[in-house]
Amino acid sequence: MLPDPSDAYETLVQFLYRAPIGLAQIAPDGTVEMLNPMASSLLMPLACDTGLENLYAVLAPVAPQLPQLAAGFADSSGVICEGLRAPLPPALTAPGSPQVLGISLMKLDAQRLMAVVGDATLEVQREQETLLRRLRNAARTDALTRMPNREAVREQLQHLVAGPHATSDFAVLFMNCDRFRQVNDNLGQAVGDALLVQVADRIRGALRPPSDRIGPAAGTASSQLAARVGGDEFVVVLDGLRAREDAERVAARLLDALGRSYRVQGHDVVCNISLGLTWGADALHGGLRDADEILRDAGIAMVEAKRAGGARQVVFDSSMRERAARRADIEAELRQALVEEQLFVVYQPVVGLLPDGGTDHAAGVEALVRWRHPQRGIVPPIEFIGVAEECGLIGAVGDFVLERSCRDFMDWQARLGGAAPRVIAVNLSRAQLGQPGWIDGVRRVLQATGMPPGQLQLEVTESLAAQDQDIQQRLHELKALGIQLALDDFGTGYSSLSSLHLLPVDTVKIDRSFVSQADTSHHHRVLIEATVKVAQSLGMKTVAEGIETASQAEVVRAQCCAKGQGYFYSRPLPAPELLAWLAGQQPMAA
Repeated sequence: MLPDPSDAYETLVQFLYRAPIGLAQIAPDGTVEMLNPMASSLLMPLACDTGLENLYAVLAPVAPQLPQLAAGFADSSGVICEGLRAPLPPALTAPGSPQVLGISLMKLDAQRLMAVVGDATLEVQREQETLLRRLRNAARTDALTRMPNREAVREQLQHLVAGPHATSDFAVLFMNCDRFRQVNDNLGQAVGDALLVQVADRIRGALRPPSDRIGPAAGTASSQLAARVGGDEFVVVLDGLRAREDAERVAARLLDALGRSYRVQGHDVVCNISLGLTWGADALHGGLRDADEILRDAGIAMVEAKRAGGARQVVFDSSMRERAARRADIEAELRQALVEEQLFVVYQPVVGLLPDGGTDHAAGVEALVRWRHPQRGIVPPIEFIGVAEECGLIGAVGDFVLERSCRDFMDWQARLGGAAPRVIAVNLSRAQLGQPGWIDGVRRVLQATGMPPGQLQLEVTESLAAQDQDIQQRLHELKALGIQLALDDFGTGYSSLSSLHLLPVDTVKIDRSFVSQADTSHHHRVLIEATVKVAQSLGMKTVAEGIETASQAEVVRAQCCAKGQGYFYSRPLPAPELLAWLAGQQPMAA
């Protein structure tokens, strides 16, 4: 027996009226033909002025695009729009009532459309919460390495030191790559970025899973967080440790893993790290309850590791904070000194040691930088050169000395003629040699001052000259300009007499540590003699540094050293005093 059509219709009507969503059948012009109770309830706040006769008119304040969408839908049937969000005006909403309507519109046939209206408030809130969560996660994640970032570390540390479950059995390991700037300068940023990704991977690999880690302290949960906090700086936070020695073992494992050679885009790269360690119990005992302060102390210890030569770990102690504050003051004052031209240059004579026992006082001078501080007077280089190297100002300092020295040298030539120094020596830093375009800057200084390239001697330390191929390439470029090169402090670095021929230098300066014992130690005299003979066989000149007594001068002369320098002849002098010193010397021996 077939069902009664009237019963089926009645069932449909009952469904429509009891449906938990709003349903409205409308004509193409928006006239409402059927509206269920849920639709009436949802739309009523909008219908105070218009009534419910026309759906388009009711929804005009929140969805004015509906008539245009319906008119532009060419198919005979189908979905015109779906899930359209329509926020209700605040004046029409009350607590607990719908804040946002969800609207879908379907074309049934040429004469009928069906609108579906629902309360989308909770759905919109969930979507907003999901979006905010994603944004928060993105704000706490480093885009390059996909590691947590500094903000994530701060949150973790703040939880450890100031939360309801504050603890002291944690450690912060602050790491910085020792040669990353050179990688970026010499191989490019793309290689530098790829290296950082590999460093991040090795840090993750060196931190064992919790089940394989050193056992936590009794009653605590073990956790670890590895993050990139900026540039080439990484931080590891270890929680639930038994003792500081546990953190030091993890640090040693990281140093070993990160110190091995990397293969990056066809290049073999060595990039050790300097690591500073702050132990939680020490930090809390010192009164620290702030994440930024703990990170600062770990960073200070890292700087101490770098100053000690890098590729090592250093545990923070409070005395480091005082030294760091002092260095920060010097850095700020040094930046101001460069702006206000508080730096100046002094010149120490380099004399020729003639075979007949005479002395050539016009052989040359070495330029040395000094700082005339407005309150503290003359600041010795030992107090600011190291800071300048650490904070990146050594390049600016070196460039200032180079240009001022060349200008003074040309002034002496004009004033003294043949009695003027024949060579001026200026020290170079790694920062200058690693600076892109610096060779062109030297060329411009020579042109601007009129300085003859052959009378300029640029000096690099033995350890710097022997360190890598990039530095040696820059030295060859300087040689191509006609500039002389000197190897400073020979005997204290990485090279040896057997490798001296590999370095593109014209002069070897024998370190004062050998000269100071030359008149009392046969061993040191033999070292000086060997250095002089090897240098002479390679066509290089020699200079003995740090001569302070007549007996030291006679020893190095007896070893056929070509030139000498030290307080025995003269202390470093400002330019006017140097001219007076030259004028007061006896004429050059025949």
